[in-house]
Amino acid sequence: MTDAAGSTQAADSSTDGTPQLPPCPECASEYAYEMGALLVCPMCGHEWAAAAAGSDADGGDSAAGGADSANGAAVIRDAVGNILSDGDTVTVVKTVKVSGGGGGSIKAGTKVTGIRLAPGGAGGHDIDARVPGFGKMMLKSSVVRRAN
Repeated sequence: MTDAAGSTQAADSSTDGTPQLPPCPECASEYAYEMGALLVCPMCGHEWAAAAAGSDADGGDSAAGGADSANGAAVIRDAVGNILSDGDTVTVVKTVKVSGGGGGSIKAGTKVTGIRLAPGGAGGHDIDARVPGFGKMMLKSSVVRRAN
């Protein structure tokens, strides 16, 4: 029985040894967790940098598609790391199956003009676009690249 009490104390001491994560700045939830260089709130889906004071020093970490904490605007990057903006023309880099509606697939190389960014879209779909032959739909930034 002393072993069980000893292991409980060891578990408590290991919990004290790990850094306590701050609550979510959006909804004040205490259930935040780490995902790479970001902290994530499972309650509202908000993502923020672990060290808000070091946001300029962590400029390389925002290349992963996170939020730019200096001005609060979301930075959305394409499959090769280019920053996307509203009105850009993008090219689909791999064939994408379309579920629902008519089905089918969007072939690699399809050019989509006049995109609109929609950060926080369902399932990681952060681009709102009109795809030729399919109509309006949401795309993931990981399957497009900005056309020059």
